Amino acid sequence: METRLKIFRPDISIDLSLPYADGGVKAGFPSPAQDYMMESIDLNHVLVHHQECTFYARVCGESMIGAGIYDGDLVVIDKSLEAHDGDYIVACVDGEFTLKRFKVDSSNQCAWLLPANPHFPAIKVTADNDFVIWGVVTSVIRQFRH
Repeated sequence: METRLKIFRPDISIDLSLPYADGGVKAGFPSPAQDYMMESIDLNHVLVHHQECTFYARVCGESMIGAGIYDGDLVVIDKSLEAHDGDYIVACVDGEFTLKRFKVDSSNQCAWLLPANPHFPAIKVTADNDFVIWGVVTSVIRQFRH
């Protein structure tokens, strides 16, 4: 498989409240700065919905770039969620982890793990594979500058 993950457990025992512009940041025409109310936001509460079942993973690979998931991004994975058709999931296939879009093919009685990069093949999952859905990706975090 071409996408590797480094998995971490979130620590939500501390408050991570940060300043936050409640009015949003306009991506179109600028808006006067006085239109914004400064609030606080705790990213743990925004990103972690099921503490005991949530993990972060650092993406290693380029198979999901068409979905806006890049090498080095952090994904938030919730193991308590049931995967639905079209979800981005972390799965273990034949002993290797991969991050892909999940597609159910009930007519062929199989599932597909679909990359978002045309340079990578889709993975057909059948009863012959050792296949486990490890969790559903709920968020992506990207750093532009360290």
